[in-house]
Amino acid sequence: MQPKHTIYQKGGDALEYNRDAAVRYAQKWAYLRNPLFYDFSDIGGDCTNFASQCLLAGGAVMNYTPVSGWYYSSINDRAPAWTGVEELYRFLVRGGGIGPRAAEGRLSRIQPGDIVQLRFEGTGRFDHSPVVVDAGRGTSQTVLIAAHSYDCDCRPLSTYDFNALRPLHITDIVTN
Repeated sequence: MQPKHTIYQKGGDALEYNRDAAVRYAQKWAYLRNPLFYDFSDIGGDCTNFASQCLLAGGAVMNYTPVSGWYYSSINDRAPAWTGVEELYRFLVRGGGIGPRAAEGRLSRIQPGDIVQLRFEGTGRFDHSPVVVDAGRGTSQTVLIAAHSYDCDCRPLSTYDFNALRPLHITDIVTN
């Protein structure tokens, strides 16, 4: 198992991301739906909602900033980053407040609890946000994921027909 680490950002406190808790949540709910969250499967897909729930289970703090935050209160009161693939990417990578943070990296450096976004079409937009449950040797054949929309647990990344991937390594959780 790869070591956990935390990056402390200047001017803010950070918590360590609990990768084990995120993976346990992913595996518990991979084929089920947590009744505390709306199931978006019939209105665009539930993958990023599921990934956000896994981040929350790993200790992420919600950011209630309207429009640009990352939070879920109800189907009608949530940030676009909670359920949108591109919006989650922007929130995690660009930062700018409390909540989980990520760095785009290489698949070979991925860890359990991280997210690997996939693009299926040549549109330039990414379409899917599965959660890593086993990093294997860091190849698409050995990285195993859990996801909603295409419900699965311990599915090899290589079994998807994608034309691009974007590994997002969760670095920390900013608390203020």
